Amino acid sequence: MIAITLGEPAGIGVELVAQLAMQRALDDCVLVGDANWIRDALPDVAEVNVEHVPMATRPVPGQLDQRNAEYVLETIRVAADGCQSGRFAAMVTGPIHKGIINEAGIPFSGHTEYLAALTDTPKVVMMLLNEVMRVALVTTHLPLKDVSAQITAAELSQVIQILHQDMGRKFGLKQPKIGVCGLNPHAGEGGHLGREELDTIIPTLDALRQTGMDLVGPIPADTLFTPKQVKHHDAILAMYHDQGLAPLKYAGFGRSVNITLGLPIIRTSVDHGTALDIAGRGLADAGSLQAAIDLARSCVARTAA
Repeated sequence: MIAITLGEPAGIGVELVAQLAMQRALDDCVLVGDANWIRDALPDVAEVNVEHVPMATRPVPGQLDQRNAEYVLETIRVAADGCQSGRFAAMVTGPIHKGIINEAGIPFSGHTEYLAALTDTPKVVMMLLNEVMRVALVTTHLPLKDVSAQITAAELSQVIQILHQDMGRKFGLKQPKIGVCGLNPHAGEGGHLGREELDTIIPTLDALRQTGMDLVGPIPADTLFTPKQVKHHDAILAMYHDQGLAPLKYAGFGRSVNITLGLPIIRTSVDHGTALDIAGRGLADAGSLQAAIDLARSCVARTAA
């Protein structure tokens, strides 16, 4: 069974699972959340499995409520614990609202970091993918001014090793060709536009190539994210959040999936946010959630083989 957390209850998460439940697309899934709220929100003809986690207060679509912040985190904990114990084969997470969790007095930077802490995983890697490309990130939720200092030889090496390993373990690509973005425009242009490529990125890639990895770069991002280059790489490694995710979402927003690499469990997620502006209006599109469930299923099958 695959555990699905519905995310921020004032958002579109429950509408997404309602759509898929009507299509009988959740028969091998368990919805983790308040059973009464979920069943009230689903059409009478939709049958689902539910792992009950009581919420603090009934949500109003589109209206955030700090009282449900702890409930949101508890659904993630229950799903992660179930994956670690073997009760669930994988978990798929719905969109959350980091701001309201922090406003409730709970320090929280995102699903990726939270799941790393829950599973005692020292290092994880965020990757998003769609039918066009796979993009992993060296840094995730950092202010742009802090990115350069975070890109050290040790950090970059660890990220690439996790990416290389999980491309084999989760995607069946034992020798993936990985394209690596430069940090600076024109990949530093020989040091004239920044020295991170010369001082850190190039030496790290050279050292990892000695272990047999197929690494290309550093390549300027505006070159690497062209159709010809994307087609010839199994994965692209971007140095920071928007460098990688802006082109990925342009290529496949609503059909992309977020997967956390390096975890001892399988976790996928949607590529969009809570969509508070359309919550409760029947406008939500379950395409990304369906893609996330499908990817979780394929990863489960591959790791079980």
